[in-house]
Amino acid sequence: MLSVVGVRFRQAGKIYYFDPGSLPIKKDDAVIVETVRGVEFGTVVTGIRHVTEEEVVLPLKEVIRIASPKDVEQMEKNRAASREALSICNEKIKNHKLGMKLVDAEYTFDRNKIIFYFTADGRVDFRELVRDLASIFRTRIELRQIGVRDEAKMLGGIGPCGRVLCCSSFLGDFEPVSIKMAKDQNLSLNPAKISGLCGRLMCCLKYENDNYVEAKQKMPDVGTQVTTPEGVGRVVVLNLLERRVQVELSESGRTVEHPAEEVTAQA
Repeated sequence: MLSVVGVRFRQAGKIYYFDPGSLPIKKDDAVIVETVRGVEFGTVVTGIRHVTEEEVVLPLKEVIRIASPKDVEQMEKNRAASREALSICNEKIKNHKLGMKLVDAEYTFDRNKIIFYFTADGRVDFRELVRDLASIFRTRIELRQIGVRDEAKMLGGIGPCGRVLCCSSFLGDFEPVSIKMAKDQNLSLNPAKISGLCGRLMCCLKYENDNYVEAKQKMPDVGTQVTTPEGVGRVVVLNLLERRVQVELSESGRTVEHPAEEVTAQA
């Protein structure tokens, strides 16, 4: 078994696991760790726990140290510098007339690199832009193209439900969402009603989908000939949440409703 702590570098970001070593790390502690991007400042979201080797990606890097007040001060300075860098980069994008939208800028903790996140409809030749930025900031420059979902996650906002966006408040990873999920839940297929601020299908369509799929497997499809306590008929509506079936009776043409367990599909 391995001892690990889970660390996030952004709110609602992905959780990465590190070896706590002999440090007395607790949940909500700020820590300094080394990643593929360099030395980073992160927050512990899961305290020390024991996992098998199959549950993590090896080799695990060890936490360098618990962040000191000086580290926290450095992180605040980096954030302020990132906001300034965002403004400068936006001006340079306008000067070069590039078809890209700058979303965010981020310094690594050790200031060895600054990362600019942007969206664009296609590929962008930003080599001249990188040279300009490198001459201004005197550090490594990385421009990273992201999708519209990632943009919404970074910028945040209020969803159609009136709550803060799920992706920017607690969702660590995006899960695939399909139009079939909306159909299974009998939702309006009007794109304006089932799309989030990012313009993609709302992530919350996934939350209850498994329950709807399970219910649908135990109920007859719409159009199926069935036998009910009141006679034979054809299924016209499924109430998946309440597990009830509406049936149009063949003889009278009346529509009746019964619990799914009282309705039997004809062979």
